[in-house]
Amino acid sequence: MSLKVKETEVFVDSQNSFNQCHSTTRLLKTKPNGDVEAHCSDDIPPKEGKALRERDMWSGKFDFLLACCGTAVGLGNVWRFPYLCYKNGGGAFLIPYMIVVLISGVPIFFLEVSLGQFTKYGAIKSWSSLCPISSGIGIASAVIVFFTLCYYAVILAWALFYLIQSFRAELPWANCNNTWNDKLKCQENFTYVRMLNMTEAARRANFTSPVEEYWERHVLQITEGIEDMGDMRWELAGLLLLAWVICYLTVFQGTKSTGKAMYFTATFPYIMLIILLIRGVTLPGAMKGIEFYIKPNITKLGEPQVWIDAGTQVFFSYSLCIGVLVSLGSFNPYNNNCLRDTVIIAGVNSGTSILAGFAIFSALGFMATEQGMEVADVAEKGPGLAFIAYPKEVLLLPVSQLWSCLFFVMIFLLGISTLLTDTLALVTSLGDLFPQLFRGGKYRKMIAMAGGCFACYLVGLSMVTQGGMYILQLFDFYGASGFTLLWTASWQCIAVSWMYGDQKFYDILEDMIGYRPTPYFRICWKYAAPLLNAAILIFAIVKYEPLTYNKTYNYPAWGHAIGWTLAFSSILCVPLRMLYVICTMEGDTWAEKYRNATRPEVQIQHGGNRKSNKVQEEDEEDLETSSDASPPPPYCEQQDVETSI
Repeated sequence: MSLKVKETEVFVDSQNSFNQCHSTTRLLKTKPNGDVEAHCSDDIPPKEGKALRERDMWSGKFDFLLACCGTAVGLGNVWRFPYLCYKNGGGAFLIPYMIVVLISGVPIFFLEVSLGQFTKYGAIKSWSSLCPISSGIGIASAVIVFFTLCYYAVILAWALFYLIQSFRAELPWANCNNTWNDKLKCQENFTYVRMLNMTEAARRANFTSPVEEYWERHVLQITEGIEDMGDMRWELAGLLLLAWVICYLTVFQGTKSTGKAMYFTATFPYIMLIILLIRGVTLPGAMKGIEFYIKPNITKLGEPQVWIDAGTQVFFSYSLCIGVLVSLGSFNPYNNNCLRDTVIIAGVNSGTSILAGFAIFSALGFMATEQGMEVADVAEKGPGLAFIAYPKEVLLLPVSQLWSCLFFVMIFLLGISTLLTDTLALVTSLGDLFPQLFRGGKYRKMIAMAGGCFACYLVGLSMVTQGGMYILQLFDFYGASGFTLLWTASWQCIAVSWMYGDQKFYDILEDMIGYRPTPYFRICWKYAAPLLNAAILIFAIVKYEPLTYNKTYNYPAWGHAIGWTLAFSSILCVPLRMLYVICTMEGDTWAEKYRNATRPEVQIQHGGNRKSNKVQEEDEEDLETSSDASPPPPYCEQQDVETSI
């Protein structure tokens, strides 16, 4: 006859066993004759298939640190932070920025890294295993990082385009004698333009610089609006493909290749940044820009927009809520001191932002002095600062081709390091859900990753058309914006502190790092961070202004509808998944269903070699009173398996 017996999955609680079972689990199978056989769960093929490959681990300690620095230190630090600092009162902006860093940035960074290190899973499965009702957080993170990958690679294609053009004998944006220039509006002589009795608005309407025309009329060939997408920019499409090929060749071998690549991609931009800083502060007028950068305007602190910008900047620059830090932490040894790593990376991240401010604004001060303008007129936001202001500056430097090459190499490396880690994070999350696809077979992972990169490339093709900039802004402003990040961060804190339990999570941290962190993190997770995030989110909604391009083009209603669809595709993952888990959970009452939905699937010591004093004492008592040679496992998950008897 056929009888159902229980097959028990027991989490290994010793480091030696964990090294053998990289899935962190061992499966005890009951044979028909009553014998019990132990296997690593990954080594048991589900249907007579091949054994799964072991899960990746960092090959060296510095691999993890550099990978985190690579994903956290990116274009947002070099360009977005200096602009926001200038826009929101100079040095006064540092006050709300540091408050958000201390209350939300560092604590949530620590939470995500430690969660991945404990569960040994990517973003999606980490949250479902810690607290099933919060599994929507991982899904939301995967959606956000997918949107980020699609448009971030396009910025790299722009950087490669400028880099290639920098090798020409004369930089193509240096004059108005090109086919793409408007002969009536393009003006190289800034002195002549300043002499005209015109307002600044009239000057902008009647005159353009060759740098601006090169960017909009040649690189982008931008159309009048999103209603007209125009033709494909085949040069950019080819460079976008090149960026994805570089990303794929670096990531497809997992942590081994990615970790080693970070030794170059995460460190070389710092060399370039220091060179630019040294060169910048020696230029005439540099102090004018630096003064503009650090001079505080305390009255700005009363404006909600300052706090909104500070909050969104911290989440962007720290790469929070997109699943990257959870995935990178999952490759750490169980007993890695992730708290120490968090402090190091946070210091590097914020320090880089402040350092970049001095490098950028010293150069902008020089530009303002040379052109007889105010710094406010040469500092532009986002892509404009990277692809208009600096190309304009290099024209004023000796050997401008060299400085242009160095600058765009730095931009590319800053972007590719973020692209690599974001891709690795998404692959890790999907690999945990479909281990047979990503770890079962010699070529399955390579094919699956190639398919994923190609899918992102196909989406990115819509952003390298002549109207592609409008699509890219929708992805940037809505799909991976402050709205979605703040929402996801608030739910992360709620899930750990109120659903799973902050004290229980502290027990995990003590078991992993060997000591109990200060109550500071627990207070931030439970009270301070959710309240601050909610306040900034409410401010952002109240002060919401519809997206525009270059402050002149207003998107149509259906364009905003597409944008909000991108936003809600991640926002709704959390409540809808929560409702689904509760409704499908076992239990006679809603209270019982909720208790079962918040019961973790993993517990302390499933992969470590340290035990708390309380657990150690309980184990010793069990050994004294039990005839068994080993104490009962700390956690068992039961699965029904049919066995013939």
